[in-house]
Amino acid sequence: MNYNDVIAKEIVLHKVGNKNEEFCSLSKKPLSVDDDVRALLTTYFLSAFKSPELFNLFHDSDIELNEVYSYVSKVFEDSSLLFEQSINLAKHLYENSTHPKIKSGEFYVVYFNDCVINGETVDAIGLFKSENKDTFLKVYQQGDGFEVESQEGININKLDKGCLIFNIDKENGYLVSVVDNTNKGAEAQYWINDFLHVSRRKDEYYNTQNILTLCKDFVTQELPREFEISKADQADILNKSVKFFKEKETFDINQFTNEVLEQSQVIDSFNNFKKEYQEGFDIEIADNFAISESAVKKQARIFKSVIKLDKNFHIYVHGNNQYIKKGYDESTGMNYYQLFFKEEE
Repeated sequence: MNYNDVIAKEIVLHKVGNKNEEFCSLSKKPLSVDDDVRALLTTYFLSAFKSPELFNLFHDSDIELNEVYSYVSKVFEDSSLLFEQSINLAKHLYENSTHPKIKSGEFYVVYFNDCVINGETVDAIGLFKSENKDTFLKVYQQGDGFEVESQEGININKLDKGCLIFNIDKENGYLVSVVDNTNKGAEAQYWINDFLHVSRRKDEYYNTQNILTLCKDFVTQELPREFEISKADQADILNKSVKFFKEKETFDINQFTNEVLEQSQVIDSFNNFKKEYQEGFDIEIADNFAISESAVKKQARIFKSVIKLDKNFHIYVHGNNQYIKKGYDESTGMNYYQLFFKEEE
């Protein structure tokens, strides 16, 4: 996604409270701001969208029944309807703000021109909500000295919740990018699940992320249950898995299992685990797909090949497991590892 030349054509601001105890305060007209404030707001809205993961607006029976999809579709057909449909969007958000811990906040509906996504220039509709306020100090001169006073306001470097809906792939629920920086508690899911109601887009990022998670769970959870395998061997398989995804441009499940898992019994176990995993989590993991470099980079962080020894030592295994040997010392009744290396850095 590229926002370098994005123009915020129109901005509407409403105040949406918690439905249990507050009101939904609707504006009577679009927001009127000068060019400097418009630029600051554009930075505030867009700078948080860094993840390459994309979603689709979704409905279990008919996409037309997704309220956000219905309202934004009308705006994409006629951008002059932005203010009218922003009211419907604010009311829809209000109806889904029922959890007692949901905070009231400013709700922005914005029409953007010239958003570039996947090499295509399209318009987009942004939905944003600010819930948290920061305290700022205002310093000003007063007579022969200075005065300091505190003010409460929005930090433009901290977007709480956001959504960009790109006018592309309408039949599948548009391309959607989501930000939710206040999703710590159960109440926070109202933005993604209840208000937007999105599902992860089944693209190369989705496929790469899912297969990597599957691999990690298989190696760390399933393998020790079925086979006698040392922590060093587990670390070796994890390292081989990451290496495979970093070096290949496409994923083929047969090539992966043959090169990384190697043994036929382990491969059979992996295939059975994959089937159960898909059924248990109700997800689809493709056998062949283009590998997403960004998904590999993100998921590789959880592939830490660490052997934890009591509370005294951690061994980080990055390479060949032939250089680490496990043994047992009868005199102390303790296990030990031998590490072989040429140089100490």
